[in-house]
Amino acid sequence: MPPNWPYPKLIAHRGAGLHAPENTLAAIRLGARHGFTMMEYDVKLSRDGVAVLLHDDTVDRTSNGCGRAGDMTLKELAELDFGSWSANEYAGESIPTLASIASYTRANGIRSNIEIKPTTGSEAETGQQVARLAQRLWTGADVPPLLSSFSEVALAAAMKEAPLLPRALLIEDEIPEDWEDRIKRLGCAGLNLNHKYTTLPLVQALRTRGYTVAVWTVNDMARAQELLEWGCNAVVTDEITHITPATLP
Repeated sequence: MPPNWPYPKLIAHRGAGLHAPENTLAAIRLGARHGFTMMEYDVKLSRDGVAVLLHDDTVDRTSNGCGRAGDMTLKELAELDFGSWSANEYAGESIPTLASIASYTRANGIRSNIEIKPTTGSEAETGQQVARLAQRLWTGADVPPLLSSFSEVALAAAMKEAPLLPRALLIEDEIPEDWEDRIKRLGCAGLNLNHKYTTLPLVQALRTRGYTVAVWTVNDMARAQELLEWGCNAVVTDEITHITPATLP
């Protein structure tokens, strides 16, 4: 897989997840209105195998329901309100499917970082099915979606299912000593790093070897500028109102 970066350098986190209900079409539309042309969002499977946008294992935090999303059908998830927890104006917001997000983003020239976020225990199945669906939904796209995950099991399954889709390994804390072995084993273009553990020598080591570096979640303008000056390919941000393509061209 060529380790290039055909994507913007600013990525809106969970759509505009700090200013609208995260991982919803409303959040992605809001991010787009602020000039973002790439969105990061989390995808997992419903009980009946439909790829939907959701970060947590459960729906408790971001809806008026409760329970594990992986135990619910799409019909059951669709009956929940995923917006009113954020603001009354978003009351009634539905959980989006990956198919609906693909339609919106492709029609509006928006790039995607699909974070494969399996419900605990379904890592391989989720990686396989999300990759298969992404490959189909983005058929013919000029730029494919970037698949990323903390789950190496999910990424391995995604690689096997759709080897031509670009992948990145997400790292939660300090980078492991065998980071390059992991990149090679998973066929990744690079790493998506926690900015708290991102240093100039690390960025230089990755970029010198030809790997991509995206850093999350960066909500301070000076830090975003620093990371990009170090050679990071992109930063992921919640602050879509002041860290924007207009303020950080």
